[in-house]
Amino acid sequence: MNVTQLAEQFWEQGYLVLDGFFEPELMDNYQADILNHFGKDPEFLHNEAFLEKSKTDVIPWFPQLDGNKQFDLVEQNSDLAALTQEVLGDDWSRLYCMVMFSKQGSLGQAWHQDCPPEESARFNLNRLVYTMDIDDQTGGKTVVVPGSHKLGPITVGEVNETLPNEVILSPKKGTLVLLHGHTWHRVEPVSGAYRASTNYRCCPAETPEDVTDICVYRNMRYCFSKSMVVETRS
Repeated sequence: MNVTQLAEQFWEQGYLVLDGFFEPELMDNYQADILNHFGKDPEFLHNEAFLEKSKTDVIPWFPQLDGNKQFDLVEQNSDLAALTQEVLGDDWSRLYCMVMFSKQGSLGQAWHQDCPPEESARFNLNRLVYTMDIDDQTGGKTVVVPGSHKLGPITVGEVNETLPNEVILSPKKGTLVLLHGHTWHRVEPVSGAYRASTNYRCCPAETPEDVTDICVYRNMRYCFSKSMVVETRS
């Protein structure tokens, strides 16, 4: 694995897709834990106002906070550590591991940036691990605009419309996707029984731990710690 070349590709595009990065057996073990935790019909955690305005139907779980040691294994992967180091540089910090679960009929996630882009050096890195195939049957494909991490705040407009130059990703079981927190991205509606991915978020040195507290949507900025809209965009 040429981490230098891969890091250059990441910084050019704002994302990176690596199929077959993780062993199928490990992914199957993760998936079993995920399904055991969520069951058949988990409840949404956000309030109705947020769900309506953000068009985001994702239920989070933080397995390491629950003492699930199996979710430490991905972070112990030496190739992942080397690639992260190459992308972020010395003294980067881990943030948290978050499983994102969507049940059948969920809207997915509208266009957004994970953190405000006004300071280019202040961002999170999503290290997305896929424990299942995301295909036409499941729905929930990830959509990105290449290079948009360099474009500043996402444009104002309809929250789920097709944007110029967007690219639709269909990760497979074992795929790793690196996604810059300023990259414009969304997730399509879920048509299968469920959709799950696991995000090992991290950030460069000297980045505050709450870097993802404010998310930028096309119609608002939302502060999760306060559960409120802090800016209406129109």
